[in-house]
Amino acid sequence: MDFAPHAVTALMGPSGCGKTTLLRCLNRIHEILPKARVEGKVSLDGEDVYDSGISAIELRRRVGMVFQRANPFPTMSIAGNVTAGLLSDVPNSARAQIVEKALRGAALWDEVKDKLNQPGTSLSGGQQQRLCIARALAVEPEVLLMDEPTSSLDPISTASVEDLMESLAKEYTIVVVTHNMQQAARVSNYSAFMLSGEDGIGHLIEMSETRQMFTKPTDPRTEDYITGRFG
Repeated sequence: MDFAPHAVTALMGPSGCGKTTLLRCLNRIHEILPKARVEGKVSLDGEDVYDSGISAIELRRRVGMVFQRANPFPTMSIAGNVTAGLLSDVPNSARAQIVEKALRGAALWDEVKDKLNQPGTSLSGGQQQRLCIARALAVEPEVLLMDEPTSSLDPISTASVEDLMESLAKEYTIVVVTHNMQQAARVSNYSAFMLSGEDGIGHLIEMSETRQMFTKPTDPRTEDYITGRFG
C-alpha cells in the first residue's frame, strides 16, 4: 500500500479485518501490547520505521495518532493537554505559541482561548476529540493516523471533524479508519478495502482513488460491501 502525501486515505472493511491493527503498525504503537510482533516493512521517506536504529518514541512524533474515543489527560488543563507531547527543553515562551497554533489547526482556538487553564475533560465530546487532534499536531508530525475519530460523536461534531480532516490534508498525510461509507466518500482522496479470510487474517482487496472505488470497483466483494450487501 502506498499512502499519498497531503491526502486523506480511508481504510474500509468489516469489523475484524485488520484496519486498526494496520493503522497501529504504521507508528509501532502496537508494541505497547505484550508479546506483540511484526513482519514486513513500513517505509517513511524511504526509511524502514522498524529499523533497529529508529526510536519508536521519535517515530510517534512524526506519525501522530488520534484514537476512536477522545482521551484528553484528565489531570491536565486544555493547554497542558496540547503540550503533553513536547520535549521538556521547549521553553515556556514557545509553548504558548505552540498551544495557539495547534488549537487553531484543530479549529478549536476560538472556542477555548479564554479557558486554557480549565481541565480538558470539561469540554464537550466533539471539542475533546479536536483537543486530541491539537495534541497530535503540537509535535508537528508528518503523518496523522485517525482511528474512527467520529464514531462516538453527534452529527454536528462529526461534520466539524470531517471539515478539519479536509483542511489538515493540505499540510499532513492522513490515514483514517472508518466504517461509514458516506464519510469515506466525503473526506478521502483514496480508499483501501480490506477483508479477513477464513484464516482470520486481514487482506487488502483493492486500493484506488475514492471516486473510482465507489463508482467502478474492480473486485465484486468491494462492490458488495459498498452497496451494503454485507458488512
